[in-house]
Amino acid sequence: MKYRKFKADYLFDGTELRDRNAVLIAGSEGEIIDLVDLENAGDGIQSFKGILSPGFVNAHCHLELSHLKNAIPEKTGLVEFVYKVVTERGYGEEIITDAMRQAEQEMRQSGILAVGDICNNMLSAHLKSLSSLAYYNFIEVSGWHPLVAEARLERSKTLHDDFIKTNLKASIVPHAPYSVSTELWGKIFPFFSHSVVSIHNQETKDEDAFFENGKGHLSDMYIRLGIDNSFYKAPGRRSVATYFEYFKNASSVILVHNTFTLQQDIDYINDKKSSQQLVSFCFCPNANLYIENALPNVSLFQRNNCNVVVGTDSLASNHQLSILEELKTLSKNFPEIPTESLLQWATLNGAKALQMDNTLGSFEKGKKPGIILIKNADERKIDAKSFVERIL
Repeated sequence: MKYRKFKADYLFDGTELRDRNAVLIAGSEGEIIDLVDLENAGDGIQSFKGILSPGFVNAHCHLELSHLKNAIPEKTGLVEFVYKVVTERGYGEEIITDAMRQAEQEMRQSGILAVGDICNNMLSAHLKSLSSLAYYNFIEVSGWHPLVAEARLERSKTLHDDFIKTNLKASIVPHAPYSVSTELWGKIFPFFSHSVVSIHNQETKDEDAFFENGKGHLSDMYIRLGIDNSFYKAPGRRSVATYFEYFKNASSVILVHNTFTLQQDIDYINDKKSSQQLVSFCFCPNANLYIENALPNVSLFQRNNCNVVVGTDSLASNHQLSILEELKTLSKNFPEIPTESLLQWATLNGAKALQMDNTLGSFEKGKKPGIILIKNADERKIDAKSFVERIL
């Protein structure tokens, strides 16, 4: 077997940021052979300026919305954003497919190796079946009025089965607490057992208001969309408390956005989750700024030792699909968070959340996590001038 050897100013192995004395040895197909000290590495070492890292994991994306890049105004709030996404569907299949192809190429070039992708149709399946990226496909279900629950379940089951037939990983998941009726929750929660699931969580402050007192802009959204909301009675609880127990049998739960999540929500989750369950909090900061012009209290999750992961959301709500750009925004707004933590969120934590850590996320023997180089990371810091180069 032909080996390649790499070292850099710093090497991030998935959990630890090492100095220039660490040498990574990889096989010709990218499999990790060993990680050794420089004095034991021998000759033929390629040396780089920057940080060597495993490839990034994009824990939350909507590839199928790539055609909406620059189509939706920024900072109008979640309700207006959702209304635009739902109502602007006049695009041909060829346009959508071409936009997805370009977006995937962008992800690959920016060092992404794996993607947790939200799916509402089969348009991305063929592209994914041929892709070098690893996808976990979240078959998204929504349906606020109780009368549509059965039809929405059947549609999602068909879509899920079609993805599985294409040899793609897939799970049936809810869109958001405010778009899934109690009746629909009752029909879909059996499918969560031993699966990876995700849900958009507390992306807007109106979400908690809607469940606490039935007020806020979410009620207006149903009126605009022509959905009868007269059956709804607010349960008088924060959003997380209305749905999290439905996930009790899921093996991995990814809560996405968490822009308005509080300590009491984290405490509730910690109290309710099972001992064998991994709960991850996914941040998509550039999308949060694009839609709500707000950021989650990231330091709160750091202090609570949460399993944090990173996503890009979609090109409808972001200017690019780059995990490094998300890390730049996090580093700029939360400078107290170490680079080591940011990189773990973007690699090993994401791989664990998608149950891909047997092959991705860290430089461990036998894995094929990809090798990327983060350049212009002076003093181990990711900032505006940093950029990614794929090494292997």
